Amino acid sequence: MLNNDYNQRKTQFTMNTTPEHNEKIAKLTFASVYPHYVTKVESKGRTKAELLQVIEWLTGFDEKKVQELIVEKVTFKTFFERATLNPNAHLITGVICGYRVEELQNPITKQTRYLDKLIDELAKGKTMDKILRTA
Repeated sequence: MLNNDYNQRKTQFTMNTTPEHNEKIAKLTFASVYPHYVTKVESKGRTKAELLQVIEWLTGFDEKKVQELIVEKVTFKTFFERATLNPNAHLITGVICGYRVEELQNPITKQTRYLDKLIDELAKGKTMDKILRTA
């Protein structure tokens, strides 16, 4: 019974996304989600500066560019098309939002979940060295 339960959970986390899910993520605006990122990290005792450091590590966008993208109301598709993804982004692994990030096939969904995973790690109190995959 326990083994079956484990296998069901493992399957749940290895499912791939649907085209509809991928489209929904791609069309979501970064500006609509960013305030939630700030709230999440600040409620756990982290800072907006740390959040911006994580975003810059993953995308290459500094604070000024992040603000421009927010004002422009870019979608996550546009956000990641303009980003220069960190060459170590592939080291981001684990489960986020019910999906194993390293198994996601759609590039925009995968990159969005990379960002979600980094922010989750920040909120959970991981050190910046570990979050930025330098340790």
